Amino acid sequence: MMNKNSKIYVAGHLGLVGSAILANLKSKDYHNFVLRSLDQLDLTNQTDVDLFFKTEQPEYIFLAAAKVGGIMANNTYRAQFIYENITIQNNVIHSSWKYGVKKLLFLGSTCIYPKNAPQPMSEDELLTSPLEYTNEPYAIAKIAGIKMCESYNLQYGTNFLSVMPTNLYGPNDNFNLETSHVLPALIRKIYLGKCLENNDWESVILDLNKRPINGVNGSSAKETIMNILAKYGISKPNSYVSVEIWGTGAPLREFLWSEEMADACVFVMENVNFCDVAIGSEIRNTHINIGTGEEITIKDLAHLIKSIVGFQGELCFDPTKPDGTMRKLTNPSKINSLGWNHKINIQDGIRILFDWYTIYY
Repeated sequence: MMNKNSKIYVAGHLGLVGSAILANLKSKDYHNFVLRSLDQLDLTNQTDVDLFFKTEQPEYIFLAAAKVGGIMANNTYRAQFIYENITIQNNVIHSSWKYGVKKLLFLGSTCIYPKNAPQPMSEDELLTSPLEYTNEPYAIAKIAGIKMCESYNLQYGTNFLSVMPTNLYGPNDNFNLETSHVLPALIRKIYLGKCLENNDWESVILDLNKRPINGVNGSSAKETIMNILAKYGISKPNSYVSVEIWGTGAPLREFLWSEEMADACVFVMENVNFCDVAIGSEIRNTHINIGTGEEITIKDLAHLIKSIVGFQGELCFDPTKPDGTMRKLTNPSKINSLGWNHKINIQDGIRILFDWYTIYY
C-alpha cells in the first residue's frame, strides 16, 4: 500500500490533470516524488523511458501525460493524437511492468464511449457501438490504454487501474484558442470580448503577452491583434462585440473541477485494487468513471460564463461547425460505491477559474 515515503512518479505533472494530482498528493503529506518535464523526458522515446524507470525505480505511477485538445485539435491532428498517446501509454505501462511498479493509475477520458451510448454512460457501454468521429483517434488510444492495463494485470499479475474522468476544468488549464477544450476556450474568448467591449486595450495586451495566439502577442500591431482575435471569433465590427461559438449550443456536457478529479485519483490509488473491479468470468470494463452525473448545454454554459465574466455583447452560435457528441454524461455510481463523491458545482467552479485566469498573469 502507498505510504508517505513511497516513490511516486506523476507523468504530466505540469498539465491540468497532473498538476492537480501532484498538489493533492502534497496536501496529504506525500513527498518522495520523481518528476520530469517534457524537455527532460520524452515519453514517446522508448529508450529514454526505459532508462528512466531503470534508474529511478518509481513505485507508484499516475499516468496523466497525454496529447489532448478540443474538437478542432482532435479533428485536425488525428494522426498525432493516436500515435503520440498510444506510444506514451505503451512505453510507460510496459516499463512499469518491467521494473516492478507496485501500482499504476492510467487516466483516460469519457470520449471512449460510443457516440450514441445510452445516458448516463456506465462502464459497460465501452465498445458497444461506433465512436464519435471527430475524436475517434484519441478515444481509440485511450481504449487501448484501458485494455493494456487489463491485459498486463491478467497475464502478469500487475495492479494497473484505469480511471475515465469526464470533461475537466481548473487551474493550469489550456487556454490556447486552437487546442483548448470548450470551457477554458469560452472563458478566454468571452473575457477578451469584455476587454474589447470596455476598450480595455491594456488587458488585451497583457493577456496576449502571457498567452500568445499563433505567435501574436501584446507587442504586435493593433490591426494584427484584432485580426487574430477575429479569426477565433472575437470581433468588434461596429459598436458592439460578438463572440462566435462553434456548433448549435445544443450539446450537453458534464464538467468536473480538476482538483476534485485529482482527489478521486488519489482516493483510487490509496483504496482500490484491480481485484476490487475485476468481476465476472470474462474480466473487462474494469475502468472507473470519475464524474458528477450532472450536465449543462453548451449554450447555457456560454451564457453562464458571460454572466460571471460580465460580458454584455452577443454570443453567436455557428451551426455550420460540428457539435461533436450531443450528450456525454457519465454514470459515476461505481466510484460513488467505492466511497468517493464530488462537491464543487459548475457555477462555483467557473467563478474560481475565472478569478484564477485573470490573476495568473
